[in-house]
Amino acid sequence: MISCMNLKQLSEKLGLSQTTVSRALNGYPEVSEATRHKVRKAAEAHSYRPNTRAKSLATGRSMTIAHVVPVSSKHEMVNPIFADFIAGAGEEYSRAGYDLLLSVVADSDHERVYRDIATRQVVDGLIVQAPTLTDTRIPMLQDLDIPFVVHGRSSGIIGAYNWLDVNNRRAFERATGLLLDLGHRRIALLNGLATMDFAHRRNDGYTRALLERGIAADPELIAHDEMTENYGFEVARRMLSTSNPPTAFVVSSIIPAIGVRRAINKAGLVFGRDVSIVIHDDDLSYFRNTGDVPLFTAVRSSVREAGQRCAAMLLEIIRRREEGLRNEGPMQTLMEAELTIGQSTGPLIPSAAKLRS
Repeated sequence: MISCMNLKQLSEKLGLSQTTVSRALNGYPEVSEATRHKVRKAAEAHSYRPNTRAKSLATGRSMTIAHVVPVSSKHEMVNPIFADFIAGAGEEYSRAGYDLLLSVVADSDHERVYRDIATRQVVDGLIVQAPTLTDTRIPMLQDLDIPFVVHGRSSGIIGAYNWLDVNNRRAFERATGLLLDLGHRRIALLNGLATMDFAHRRNDGYTRALLERGIAADPELIAHDEMTENYGFEVARRMLSTSNPPTAFVVSSIIPAIGVRRAINKAGLVFGRDVSIVIHDDDLSYFRNTGDVPLFTAVRSSVREAGQRCAAMLLEIIRRREEGLRNEGPMQTLMEAELTIGQSTGPLIPSAAKLRS
């Protein structure tokens, strides 16, 4: 194995020009998929790493992408979901020879940080995390004229921008519909913070599924908060102790769903029999919901894949801009969640529901 192989050596090894190898590693569309695969495989095998400083001088780019992570007392983005997203995005940046700049800032300070990044031209693009219903970062970044991709969408923003999102509305409509098909009518929703756009869309899907069956959503069965295990436990414990408790839960993440399961057990009920759960599963590295029959029934979408695809979109947007292709329209991707049946769902047991009410 050759260590510290440079571009010239790698090109000679492959019998290709340096231009072709460089374009293959940076995802240029004029390079065939077969050549791109061959070059990337050789680069990995021979530990090739592009000289970021030289590349920056040659292209006029910083070869750095920023992720500005908003944190506050109400919303904590530094969690296992975010970690998997960063891991996926980082893989794409590494392949393309980019570095990642991670800034963790208070909600109240994010505008100053974005403006500072744009003014100093220290990055070539940005990923926007955790968009709210009307996210002021989007028009601000458009005004600053810096390439960006939003992980999610912002319902209150009028105008086109680049985004990648999961079809949250459809996913939660399917999750709720499955429980209704199983005979459940008292279905609770444990959602994320109400200010988050994804939570709004999930609530809408849940409500639509109920209304299609002639059931009005009960505000007492809907909760919004940061998606921690303790949140799931406390809300489920309270709901299950009422005179007319839910027989099923739709939960916005596997993390609070673990808390819901704990509350079910504490109440002396049987998980998946007396009380059913459907979760939104981001297929997290440290919270695997796998097996021949997974523990939780889930509408599944990989957040790591989302990170990879967001990063690839942003790198393509940067490439287009470099080549003067600014009028091709925004890049927008909607991922669908896959419904996977696990051990956490079962038909309503009328006798059990009657005894508990």
